[in-house]
Amino acid sequence: MTRTTPPFRADHVGSLLRPQRLLQAREDFANGRISSEELRSIEDEAIREVVRMQEEVGLQAATDGEFRRASWHMDFIYQIGGISKAPGNIKVEFHNPEGDIEFTPAALQIKEKVGLRETIFGEDFRFLQSVVSTATPKLSIPSPSMVHYRGGRAAIDEDVYPDLEEFWIDLTDAYAEEVRALGELGCTYLQFDDTSLAYLNDPRQRAMIAEQGGDAEHQHEIYIRNINRALKNRPEGMTVTTHMCRGNFRSSWAAEGGYDFVAEVLFNELAVDGFFLEYDDARSGGFEPLRFVPKDKIVVLGLVTTKRGELEDKDVLKRRIEEASRFVDMEQLCLSPQCGFSSTVEGNLLTYEQQVDKLRLIVETAREVWG
Repeated sequence: MTRTTPPFRADHVGSLLRPQRLLQAREDFANGRISSEELRSIEDEAIREVVRMQEEVGLQAATDGEFRRASWHMDFIYQIGGISKAPGNIKVEFHNPEGDIEFTPAALQIKEKVGLRETIFGEDFRFLQSVVSTATPKLSIPSPSMVHYRGGRAAIDEDVYPDLEEFWIDLTDAYAEEVRALGELGCTYLQFDDTSLAYLNDPRQRAMIAEQGGDAEHQHEIYIRNINRALKNRPEGMTVTTHMCRGNFRSSWAAEGGYDFVAEVLFNELAVDGFFLEYDDARSGGFEPLRFVPKDKIVVLGLVTTKRGELEDKDVLKRRIEEASRFVDMEQLCLSPQCGFSSTVEGNLLTYEQQVDKLRLIVETAREVWG
């Protein structure tokens, strides 16, 4: 049975490969060769084209591909009042079949009270709304957890927030206001991207949290409670999902482990309508944790990888959907890629044509499975 409200039987996470001319325009802008108006005009045209592509392959939801961002999360986080770039970078080790690579995003610091100054990505969402014709415009933003997970307590000035609970109140109030404002703009499909809830399944990540002085065994519960605060007054008619993966940078990953550690609390207590779950290889574990999913929640199985260009076998996808349906009802399942195609501006190691083929495969498979 098809779905008329999100998440849809065939869906996708958000980011898409940036066209070469957009990458060139960003470089030209950074070097002062073009104005911000010229850059925005090139972004606009690239977004029009990528929305058209999403609609042509048959997707019911379309994003702007995150074409105006360099990173899936930091472009949003740095626009929250009170959060700024810290000197130096964080070193994050990513892995792939060929070896390891280092990702060095700028660190963040909180040296004043946190608050929302303006609707973040509001103008970007308005533009997306104006260019879709058949698809529901979807916006993905980083979950509140991502503000804390990167640096933990050490990134938050103790003179500003001697009590961490006050930080969480201000942060979730800012998010609640963002959600309300997006609802006023007409956003009916919002996604909180949250790598932390997947990372915390990895014992090495929990060890890192403990070293930072965090509560590794209960961190996911703290995050879930605060995401729920951010969503407590979400507008009527807005679908909110969350997407979880174990890192996605130039076809590499940062963490591993099944969903077992977080599953029971996550599926039963997180106040979202659906879960986009990475399931493209053995690194994500089995489908058994899906037994905790309540009857009113949707699971979007991320069975198609964005990390490689080779196209999945449709029969294998169908078998894996069937396997998942042993733990959660078939009517609660949907299909998507395991992550975005370009979580950062660099993108994953596949071609535009391979990206389109994968999206088309998802649409065709979903039609054959659910009608």
